[in-house]
Amino acid sequence: MGMPTDIGIIDTMVGFPSPDRSQVYKFIQPHLRDEESKSFSMPAAYMFKDVPPEIDPEADPVAVVLMNMDAHGVERAMVNVAKDDREAPRRAIRDFPDRFIACAELDPNGGMDTIRLLERLVADFGVRAVTTTPFAYRVAINDARYYPLYAKCVELDLPIFVTAGVPGPRVPMADQKVELIDEVCWFFPELKFVMRHGAEPWEALAVKLMIKWPNLYYSTSAFAPRYYPQAIIDYANTRGADKIIYAGYFPAGLTYDRIFSELPDVAFKDDVWPKFLRTNAERILGLGSAQE
Repeated sequence: MGMPTDIGIIDTMVGFPSPDRSQVYKFIQPHLRDEESKSFSMPAAYMFKDVPPEIDPEADPVAVVLMNMDAHGVERAMVNVAKDDREAPRRAIRDFPDRFIACAELDPNGGMDTIRLLERLVADFGVRAVTTTPFAYRVAINDARYYPLYAKCVELDLPIFVTAGVPGPRVPMADQKVELIDEVCWFFPELKFVMRHGAEPWEALAVKLMIKWPNLYYSTSAFAPRYYPQAIIDYANTRGADKIIYAGYFPAGLTYDRIFSELPDVAFKDDVWPKFLRTNAERILGLGSAQE
């Protein structure tokens, strides 16, 4: 059978195109060194071929995303509403609540201000998940500065999607070592923790930790399907079918045309595909039929 074509895909990482690509990554820029900031555009462009072009400044970014979703069977997409200087994600949540799911990219350096921001975003936009990027904030996954945010996620029953593994941008990797997740899962066993962006070169360790910790998951964000780690595919096909969640990287580094031209060639078993493309995300995010 292979990849189904009528599943109603949930994509747990979607952004909005901008005439100025640097605005998409603006949250990273304050944490880069001066020489890195001067050449700032897409911080890991060297890793991607055929990076999606910047859009016409007259185009509606929400309409562009919806058109691409519709063309490829993506029913719902998770988007970041935390930045009040970017209008498109918040408008998408307001105008198309059946198509977009709100998440919040948060900086642990903000302390209690970050916690209060999360509470406001949950109240105002129905945020279903937190995302965070340790390398961008220069804060390690197991640093105490993250603990209030982890605790709040447990209290609100929100999953947290955390970038793990060697970062693409040319910044130190120490903050994202996969081994650091072990301590977080031990201290917060109720926390639903989702690894983002590959966890490489520690993908085998990521699998070991998912076997160990019931609430640890993995999403495929920022990887073209042909490069999904083999350890992750093997795990999904054996005991990890409930742990692997689809995420793309549209439009930051991958087009939907490329993702969905390669995805059918991934060697998932037939019973893995529905969980990977939809039902695992439904369950983790508290959506729809997985909760019924």
